[in-house]
Parts: sequence; structure tokens; C-alpha cells
Amino acid sequence: MEHSPGFLELVNEAREHVSELSVEQARVLLASGENVILVDVREDREWDKQHAADAVHLGKGILERDIEAKFPDKSTELIMYCGGGFRSALTADVARRMGYANVHSLVGGYKAMVESGWPMGTSDGAA
Repeated sequence: MEHSPGFLELVNEAREHVSELSVEQARVLLASGENVILVDVREDREWDKQHAADAVHLGKGILERDIEAKFPDKSTELIMYCGGGFRSALTADVARRMGYANVHSLVGGYKAMVESGWPMGTSDGAA
């Protein structure tokens, strides 16, 4: 997908303020047993089609409205992922600005997860 210059400028600005993790770094962090949550910020239709089996869904369109209800403890470590790592950078930056101290964006997003063999599921529970 080719992104517009204005969108890319916003993403690059956000990346200056957020931590970005590789798929392998995310695996290690999630396996640590700490309070770490993988958050899929894609659209509902993308989530419904397929998503990381261990993820929770909080779409970019409602993130600001619902993040505090879903994750009231702002010290919770969140790893945001989207389709390719662009929207997740934006949402990680928003969460950071809202007071979440441990937020990361997954480099390469869903595409990188699929390529790495990350376990996937669907909304109906199928793997």
C-alpha cells in the first residue's frame, strides 16, 4: 500500500516518541510473564478476518475513547500492532500522550507476525 505524504509525516513524528519492537522482541516480552498486553489496533473487519491469538482488540478509531476503561492501570505494558506498523506507531504515541508509560509499536505489524509464524485466530475462535 502506498501511503500519502501527510500520513507518513504523522507516522514519522510519532516514531520519534515511541518505542518500536521487532516481532522477536515482542515474543520475548510477552513470554516474560509480566503484565504485558498485545493490542490489535486494526479495523473491526481486519480483526474479524484474523488476528494474533493472544491479542485484545481496541481499534484505532475508538482508542482514545476506550483505552482508559480497557486498561485503567497506566503502568500496564502495551504492544500495539496494526497491518504494517504505521497505525500502531500513531496509537502508541496517543497512548503515551494519555499517560501510558510502557507502550510500544510492533515493527511490520500483522504482516511481520504472519511471516514469523505467530499463532493466529479468528473472532469465532478458529485457529
